[in-house]
Amino acid sequence: MRAGATLKIIENLNIQVGYGEFLGIVGPSGCGKSTILRIMAGLIKPLSGTVIFRGEVLTGTTPRISLMHQTPPLLPWLTVGENVYLALISRSDLTEEEKRLKASQLIELVDLAGYESAYPHELSGGMKQRVALARALVTDPDLLLLDEPFSNLDPLTSLSLSREIEYMWLESTLPPISVVMVSHNIEEVVMLSDRIIVLGGRPARILAEVPIEMGRPRNKKSEEFYRLVDEVFSLIS
Repeated sequence: MRAGATLKIIENLNIQVGYGEFLGIVGPSGCGKSTILRIMAGLIKPLSGTVIFRGEVLTGTTPRISLMHQTPPLLPWLTVGENVYLALISRSDLTEEEKRLKASQLIELVDLAGYESAYPHELSGGMKQRVALARALVTDPDLLLLDEPFSNLDPLTSLSLSREIEYMWLESTLPPISVVMVSHNIEEVVMLSDRIIVLGGRPARILAEVPIEMGRPRNKKSEEFYRLVDEVFSLIS
């Protein structure tokens, strides 16, 4: 990245996301986790190297990749329905009626039916994040990028939303084929991921990859779960 001078944040990074994979990325603060997601989303161009998406070099943003931010970037002057609909506004292959129907379906999927006419200031933090999730999913992305999606929520709301995402994933109602999630919460990452990449150093590099071979849904009280959490934590620290 450039800010007057060149600052190398990550180097020699090779991350492959498998078809249908839920990949977790963890590492200390400031190691470039969010930057990696923005590069994968086509929002930032790396100084060297390329991003290959569906067999082609990624040159910019695409509706086939959605990024869900830590803080929901909802437009305060638009309703819930309008915020979700906004992601479809450039879809020329859909009629206006189809766009509004699709937005309504996603709002129902994230359990916000009845709040279509509400404004962001009328919603709780968890509800705002649900709107952001609906907007990220409404384009039917092949890849969903989650940047600390639950970190600004209280523990109960965070647990509820993460469980709902896992449920949608297991029931195949979650549109994306693959998911990449960045989080500081190791238990959260172990609970959701098929594989975890551990970053470290400055510039950041891959320190380890930890496969998660537990079945789903996972038992947070099991010995295997605690063992994996301890393993990932020890790699970071």
